[in-house]
This record gives sequence, C-alpha cells and structure tokens, in this order.
Amino acid sequence: MSTTYLTPEGYKKLEEELEYLRTVRRREVAQRLHEALAEGGELIENAEYEAAKNEQAFVEGRIQELEYLLANAHVVADASTDEVGIGSKVRVRYEDGSEETYTVVGAAEASPREGLISNESPLGRALLGHRAGEEVTVEAPDGAFKVKIIAVG
Repeated sequence: MSTTYLTPEGYKKLEEELEYLRTVRRREVAQRLHEALAEGGELIENAEYEAAKNEQAFVEGRIQELEYLLANAHVVADASTDEVGIGSKVRVRYEDGSEETYTVVGAAEASPREGLISNESPLGRALLGHRAGEEVTVEAPDGAFKVKIIAVG
C-alpha cells in the first residue's frame, strides 16, 4: 500500500467528493438506469442504457479510488515555514526573472492551474527540503533548469 499525502484541506475536499458521489450521483445514475430500462426495447440497442451503465461504472470506480486514497491518507500537519515540505507555500524565481507561488501538495490533490504542485512532480521534488534563499536544479523532461526559492510560508 502506498501512502497518500494530503493537506487538511485536500482531505476534506476528497471526503466531500466521496459523500457527494455516494449520496447524490449514485441516486442520479440509478434513476437514469431505471428510466432507460423503462423505455423498453432491446438493451443491446438502447444507447441511453449503455451510457448510464458506463456512467455507473465511472462513479463506482471513483468511489473506490477515493475510499482507497482516504484510507491510506497521511494528513500533513502545519507545514514548516523554514524548509519546503508538503503543505508549504513557496515563492520561486525562474531564470528569466519571473516569479510564481505554489503550494506543495500530495499527488492526489495536485492542480497546477490552481498553484497546487505535487511533491512527486519535478519542481515539487526539487523544492522539498530546501529553504528560502537557496537555488535548486529541477530535472524536468524538457531538460534541467534552476529556480531560486524566494520565500517559504
């Protein structure tokens, strides 16, 4: 079993998604299946029934995935403000002078568009364990580059 690292916010978000899937989506999909069956005809030719079955499989698969993630979750306590760890907010400066702020999170809650980078991503992995003022080398698929850590919070 692998450990899933989550911030308290990420854990809560996944719990809420699981509850929604169990209570609302399951019922909606069951209703959709019931309506598709009520249409009659051959099930093999019933596109709505087939689509509802596929949706049911997706919902049930996501429920199982979330249950596994939450059962194996390690909720990270407040992040250190000295060195980058999971849960740390980090401001970095790239070689071109641009700056970005990220929060390092576990892979299950990563969302780069929202500024949440995985501890397993090249940038997240390179930042872990370092402090403000340090320059780190990021080994990315397109080649290595350097970033300077401006602040850890």
